[in-house]
Amino acid sequence: MRCFWDERQRAHAPATEFFNGALHPAADVPERVDSVLAAIGAVEEPPHRPAGDLLAAAGRAHDGAYLDLLATAYDEWLAAGRSGDILPYAFPVHRRPRDLARIDARIGAHAYDTCAPIMAGTWQALLAGTDTLLAALDATAAGDHAFALTRPPGHHAGPDYMGGYSYLNWAAIAALASGRRTAILDLDYHHGNGTQDIVAGRADIRFASLHADPATDYPYFWGSADESGGNVLNLPLPRGTAFAAYDAALARACDWLAEGSPELLVVSFGADTFEGDPISHFAIRTADYAPLAARAARLGVPTLVLLEGGYAVDALGANVAAFLAGF
Repeated sequence: MRCFWDERQRAHAPATEFFNGALHPAADVPERVDSVLAAIGAVEEPPHRPAGDLLAAAGRAHDGAYLDLLATAYDEWLAAGRSGDILPYAFPVHRRPRDLARIDARIGAHAYDTCAPIMAGTWQALLAGTDTLLAALDATAAGDHAFALTRPPGHHAGPDYMGGYSYLNWAAIAALASGRRTAILDLDYHHGNGTQDIVAGRADIRFASLHADPATDYPYFWGSADESGGNVLNLPLPRGTAFAAYDAALARACDWLAEGSPELLVVSFGADTFEGDPISHFAIRTADYAPLAARAARLGVPTLVLLEGGYAVDALGANVAAFLAGF
């Protein structure tokens, strides 16, 4: 498994997020990277592509106005006399008017929660993450399995919205940039709502997600079983799900993905399925990750693994390394 990482991704280091009625320390901290790097060993640095190439790749999955906002938001925030990280506070429930000028309104129009703060280094980190992603995607084109240590996470970011620590959707960008029939397998505790919104209805991409039931868990408004159909398969699972039930659902997802004869497998891997994760409620053990990955590997195609969630920082590296070992 070839592994890719870019130190410039550390530039995204938000201080806080807002949920359950209060400000909390941000969960997606750079220390997550340290845990993973210590466990997986050698990594390759991406080639530092021109910004225009990175934007072109991101633009396959995201609206141009949204990308412009991500690139300029923090400067606009400072110009408005603000300081600290940006958090939205007003959201257009019924409609999304155009020609918004105030940065507060522009941020709110492109967010669905208060868990994706933007800071001075966010855009730099997102460009570096895109570079990392494309380097790993190139490795799969050569027939290798590859791991892109992408942060911040991506699977909650939609065509023109951020949320859930996510700003650019790495899985969707990879699938749309690959030029190959692609199976996306989302193995994060939370549903990959942004990925679903971007790829739903496409004949060349299948999306299967195993996740906590949205009746009890974030993101609540996406991911129910009755959303399955066409190129989407949602397999919501109850809190407390352990290896046997999870593996059975994974077998079902892999069989369905195989029906699409994929040429590339993209795995949105979230280690927040781990039994010790502080914000999640499954019961997957470190020893379970290798056999789960081995089941996905039986699809027999080059595979790109992306890092999504996983907030038990001390165990994150071991969980990621175990999953990669399954390939």
